[in-house]
Amino acid sequence: MDRLFGGGKKKAPPPNLTDCINNVDSRSESIEKKISKLDLELKKYKDQMAKMRNGPAKNAVKQRALRILKQKKMYENQMEGLRNQSFNMEQTNFCHAAAERHKDDR
Repeated sequence: MDRLFGGGKKKAPPPNLTDCINNVDSRSESIEKKISKLDLELKKYKDQMAKMRNGPAKNAVKQRALRILKQKKMYENQMEGLRNQSFNMEQTNFCHAAAERHKDDR
């Protein structure tokens, strides 16, 4: 029957927990880089606002800075969630390894 309908694709092995942890850590690092870029941009806006007089131009720069602050806060929340996820997966991996060692000892 396989010759008639085809054999199907070979399934890739499921990713192990260590690969998932590394993936989450790399995403966390990329978000950290984005946050550092936003920090530089905020510093630029802060310096720019210090040199300006009150008025519509300063308010426009302030609005841009507030938008950047909101974006930074969103990235920080994402990074915190990824760190928690990574911690939970590391704990699971540790418990799984301990259970395997305990099973082998018996």
